[in-house]
Amino acid sequence: MVEVLVAAVALVAGTWTLHRPRTLAAGVGGSASSPTVSVVVPARDEAAHIGTLLRALAASRRVPTEVIVVDDGSVDGTASVAEGFESVVVSAPPLPPGWTGKNWACHLGAQRARGDVLLFLDADTCLSPGALDALIVELDRHGGLVSVQPHHRVRRLYERLSAAFNLVAVMGSGAFGVRPRTPARVAFGPCLVIAAADYRSAGGHAGVRADVVEDIALAARCREHGLAVTCMLGGHEISFRMYPDGVRQLAEGWTKNIATGAARGPLSAVVPAVIWVMAVAATAVTLLVGLAGWWSGGSAPLLAASAWLVTTIQIRTKLRHVGTFGWGTALLFTIPLLFFVGVFIRSSALAILHRPVRWRGRRIALSSGGVD
Repeated sequence: MVEVLVAAVALVAGTWTLHRPRTLAAGVGGSASSPTVSVVVPARDEAAHIGTLLRALAASRRVPTEVIVVDDGSVDGTASVAEGFESVVVSAPPLPPGWTGKNWACHLGAQRARGDVLLFLDADTCLSPGALDALIVELDRHGGLVSVQPHHRVRRLYERLSAAFNLVAVMGSGAFGVRPRTPARVAFGPCLVIAAADYRSAGGHAGVRADVVEDIALAARCREHGLAVTCMLGGHEISFRMYPDGVRQLAEGWTKNIATGAARGPLSAVVPAVIWVMAVAATAVTLLVGLAGWWSGGSAPLLAASAWLVTTIQIRTKLRHVGTFGWGTALLFTIPLLFFVGVFIRSSALAILHRPVRWRGRRIALSSGGVD
């Protein structure tokens, strides 16, 4: 009966944290306003990826007023690629003390922007033709800060190691559970849209200059200034391919964010998300122990296998909301889960010991949130 209890805990915790995902949808309603939109793209060594985003913006039904690419010390020709799409390219001066690279780049882009609305996009995102219209509709509807977690497009086998991170990030946000937090306590940094006046009144990226998890910090500043914070999932409209340059990049990228982000999330969502991780892991362990006993001549672990199957179906259902992971990832979810636990422990240890992590040629101090 322990197997049934553990599976039940996983089902309840998973449902509590990811029950009503709000997904961005193009063509639903229309915008009553026609604001000018400035797109700001912070980019550091993104020559291989930024073209996809710029091409999508050029094909958008709502053509942005301007696309500003802030070249943050790239050495791979990022600026040349951006100029080929007639983007405004801003070369970032050396990083000032107390700033993280992304915050500095976003700040510089916002200073250059002329639009009524600011849309901050990571260089590895991709938008459907109707996505920009959909974002403006949601901004009209909710006001304040609207953020979108893009749908993760998985191509190579190792990229499936991000599955648990994607799920826990969404579950721990508190934005999509049985009782979603309103306004949201977090935001998703890859896609942020906000009226330029609201951005400046909240202090913008200058107000969170040292934060590694600048999206959560920016959400907090918006709430402090009486602005709504709304979180959505990208669905078919906004996607990205995370960490396409290998396992090491994937591990370092998640090490940079995961422990600090968990510490800043709402406890009412983070705690159930942790319980879900533990329950899923316990279900897998129970099955493995049962299989080992069966191999040694014991009875078949039918109850443990049934509990594992139910949990696997839940995982597959949840994964559909966050990326293109498929049944294979759900069936072998123990592997990305173990990878998640290892990276989370490392991220936590680095923060506690005040040790930096290297990211794109810089040393990020997790404890203070600044650049070492």
